[in-house]
Amino acid sequence: MRALEEELRVFCRESGQRAPARGTLYSFMAKAPTRRYEQARLPKAVREALYNVDPKASVPGHQLAFYCFNYGDVSAVSFAAGLPWLALFQAARMRGFRPRSRGLLEAVLRARGI
Repeated sequence: MRALEEELRVFCRESGQRAPARGTLYSFMAKAPTRRYEQARLPKAVREALYNVDPKASVPGHQLAFYCFNYGDVSAVSFAAGLPWLALFQAARMRGFRPRSRGLLEAVLRARGI
């Protein structure tokens, strides 16, 4: 986060703009669109974790992480742990996690420095 803020500060200073506040950045990151994943291209364990999602639908990264951590096996959780940081950041702010699943996600966030 500090590196991102510094990059933005430098960019804004060079372009004559005012740098955004930290709160603005966090607000943006909570709502920024994440990559969508086509279910047909996902590993079998991950598809099985998406048990009540239309198989033809594409799934946003944060929702994929939520399902993998909550309903997936070790393979699905491993896949989710490697998702881009923004998807994990947004997933951590979702409601509905089981306590042990949230603990796994928080461990991944800590290990990856997110």
